[in-house]
Amino acid sequence: MGNIAIVTDSNSGITQEEAKSLGITVIPMPFFINEELFQEGINLSQEDFYEKLKQDANISTSQPSPGELIDLWNALLTDYDEVVHIPMSSGLSTSCENAMALSSDYDGKVQVVNNQRISVTMRQSVLDAMKLRDEGKSAAEIRAILEEEKMNASIYITLETLKYLKKGGRITPAAAAIGTVLNLKPVLQIQGEKLDAYSKVRGKKQARRVMIKAVREDLENRFKVPFAEGKMIIQGAYTGNPEEAREFMEEVLSEFPEFTDCRMDPLSLSVACHIGYGALALTCVKVI
Repeated sequence: MGNIAIVTDSNSGITQEEAKSLGITVIPMPFFINEELFQEGINLSQEDFYEKLKQDANISTSQPSPGELIDLWNALLTDYDEVVHIPMSSGLSTSCENAMALSSDYDGKVQVVNNQRISVTMRQSVLDAMKLRDEGKSAAEIRAILEEEKMNASIYITLETLKYLKKGGRITPAAAAIGTVLNLKPVLQIQGEKLDAYSKVRGKKQARRVMIKAVREDLENRFKVPFAEGKMIIQGAYTGNPEEAREFMEEVLSEFPEFTDCRMDPLSLSVACHIGYGALALTCVKVI
């Protein structure tokens, strides 16, 4: 087993408590709420976040400072030979790019993985990194494998409201107003770097069906070989609506009875910031 520290951030959905049990480090992502600094999972819980969101608080995402990363890596390298650092997708934040620049001063001892994932797919990357480390891979080898596998995952998301897409400038106020009147629910996708449009349907129930169909098509086409080999898993995520999420996962499991162990976790708050309360996500990802 290599003497390698695994580091990620709270965008992975891994809590501080779970990080301790896994033996890894999770950096809490910082948020400014009404100009006050909070850290996810430290002094900002999921419940507090959504309460402030409902109150129309001014919320903006941030990222760990260079000094915080350097201090963390230096501390870890007193006990470990190498560090594998897995930040959120470079297409969704500059935190990955900044970490990669800082790591250049560490002569290869700090390997920053740019595998363009977030939330439950990013969590799987962390678990894959732990497995590869335990198999004796070096930090550089772990980074290369994770980046090679980066596109072997899909995320589909549907929203309760168009309010936050409008607020973030992703859709026009007119489009948001029409969508609200017609009860249109967008289905978004993350395939690598970006959050993109996938479909637009009438009502949440139909959106859920679209996501299930999209995952089925991925399993039968893009991921046909790993699916046949039993290397794919399905997982879900949600933003503040656990009861609806559990109901949705029951629907998913009835459609995919071959998957008996599917997680349903809170979605990363960095994503929730831009899509709001009541979203549902469905993912499929290859396990290394």
